[in-house]
Amino acid sequence: MTDTALALFLDFDGTLVDIAPRPDQVVVPAELPAALATLRGRLGGALAIVTGRPIATIDGFLAPERFDVGGLHGVEMRRGDRVAGCEPSAHPTLRAGVARLQDQTAPLEAVLIEDKGCSVAVHWRLATPTDARKAQDAVERLAADLGSAYRLQLGKAVGEILPATATKGHAIRAFQEDAPYAGRRAVFFGDDLTDEKAFATVNADGGVSVRIGGGETIAQHRLAQPEDVRDLILRWAGGAPVDPEALPRA
Repeated sequence: MTDTALALFLDFDGTLVDIAPRPDQVVVPAELPAALATLRGRLGGALAIVTGRPIATIDGFLAPERFDVGGLHGVEMRRGDRVAGCEPSAHPTLRAGVARLQDQTAPLEAVLIEDKGCSVAVHWRLATPTDARKAQDAVERLAADLGSAYRLQLGKAVGEILPATATKGHAIRAFQEDAPYAGRRAVFFGDDLTDEKAFATVNADGGVSVRIGGGETIAQHRLAQPEDVRDLILRWAGGAPVDPEALPRA
C-alpha cells in the first residue's frame, strides 16, 4: 500500500492528545504539529483532523501549522482555503437551550458547559457521582425537548447536543468527495463512543479503523494510548512505511 493510496483522518482528544480534566487543559507536545505537517506531505496532503472541537480551537492547539479540519463533528469543514462554517443564529432553539442548561447546572460543582455555538457539550469528569448524574439528566432532557433536529452524543464523562446530520462518518465521506482525498482508502483513528459510528462508516467503505484505548469496538485495529499514536506519527513522518494494516488487531 503506497502513501498516496491512503487518506488519514485523526480524532483529537484522546487520540492525538491525552484527555485532560478540562478541555482547555490538554497538552500538545511541541514536536507534534510539525510531525503532522511532514506526514501530510508524505500523504500528498490527504490528512485531516476530525473532531468535536471547533476549527479555531484546533488551530490554536496545533499552531503554527494549519490543517484540514472537520470540526464540531462535521458541522464545520475546512479543506485548504475552503471553509464551511457554523452560524449559531441559525440554531435559535439550541441557543435558548444552552442558556437553560447553564442555569440548571450552575449549582453543580465541577460541571463544565462548553458552548460551541452550533453545539453544546456538558462535561462532568471532575464532578461527584451525584452531580454527574444530574448533569447527564439535564443534557438528556434538553436533547429530548429539542426533538429530531438535534441528537445527543454521549462520550467519556461528557454529553454533547449537536445537529442530527453531523457525524464524523459524514465528515470523512465529505472530505473524500474532493482531492486530495478522493479515490483513497480512508484510515481513521479515534478513541470514544463518538468515534464508533465513524468506524462503521470507514469499515463499510473498505477503509481502516483504529481504536485508541480499551473497551468494546468495531474498529479493526487498536493502540493502547495517545502516546502510541504520537509515536506512530513521528515514525511515519520520519520515513517508516505508512502501513496501518500492520497495527495490532483490536
